[in-house]
Amino acid sequence: MGSQLSKQVERRKSIAAEKKILADLLDSSGDQFPGSDYRPPERKAWMSALGPERLRVNQIVWPGTHDSATDKIGVRFVSRPFAQCQSCSIYRQLAAGARVLDVRVQQDRRVCHGVLTTYSVDVVIDHVKRFLSETQHEIIILEVRTEFGHDDPPDFDRYLVDQLGGHLIHQDDAVFSKTVAELLPGRIICVWKPTKSPAPKRGDPLWSSGYLKDNWIDTDLPNTKFESNMKHLSEQQPVTVRKYFYRVENTATPQADNPVVCVRPVTKRIHGYARLFISQAFKRGFADRLQVLSTDFIDGDFVDACAGMTHARIEGKA
Repeated sequence: MGSQLSKQVERRKSIAAEKKILADLLDSSGDQFPGSDYRPPERKAWMSALGPERLRVNQIVWPGTHDSATDKIGVRFVSRPFAQCQSCSIYRQLAAGARVLDVRVQQDRRVCHGVLTTYSVDVVIDHVKRFLSETQHEIIILEVRTEFGHDDPPDFDRYLVDQLGGHLIHQDDAVFSKTVAELLPGRIICVWKPTKSPAPKRGDPLWSSGYLKDNWIDTDLPNTKFESNMKHLSEQQPVTVRKYFYRVENTATPQADNPVVCVRPVTKRIHGYARLFISQAFKRGFADRLQVLSTDFIDGDFVDACAGMTHARIEGKA
């Protein structure tokens, strides 16, 4: 018992020390970067405001949500706090400016996060369709994967194609250099990541897992996550030559050996440092590699930061 208590005390000290490192970095370096003062006139249509005829796919800094469809996961006040990574619906996330969705499913097509489940993926699809019907030029990356430890839903690739139909932008390396206007009427890059089912092939309506990459580190230590994200981003090619999307997740993950196991207080340790991450990417010389930036509990400032950097790229300032 005493040993366990001692470990928890040391853990709290480590977390406090890492939070201070980020706070000190923010105080000394600031979080300003080219485009940081930009605010889109309407977050629901921020891509449209930047001009679909001149906005290229590889110029976009895509604001994404982590474990997107968890707003109603588990049982409220009981199991939900341990798995909920977003507090609002898929539609509201998209309307708030999110453009990359991370959706995990199990065999019965219900959305899940580990062992906890929520609504059917049909709800996600309906919300996406509603958003697309209310906008004209917004492009979405919809990542759907079978959750670790679960079996693939039967014929799920066919289901996605049937449901999303003419909205789908087919798998093609040429997409990265095209403008948003050139992709229309296609609106969705749908990345399907099955466990055992055949992966989508070149030219298919769906995209294979290799087109959306990341380097996940499972930690609740904010500076450890921050610097790991920096290291892996620095190892990527610039967006102008890369033929895949690379995601950085500005999140921290509850750990079983720590008393704080609810998502919100843990991820809050790093949540407010998204702008610092972008500014540090500039200062360290690899902002040209930043592409998808995801978060838990997305907010307007996060979207504005991504839209601002996108605006700076279009204007030749980044």
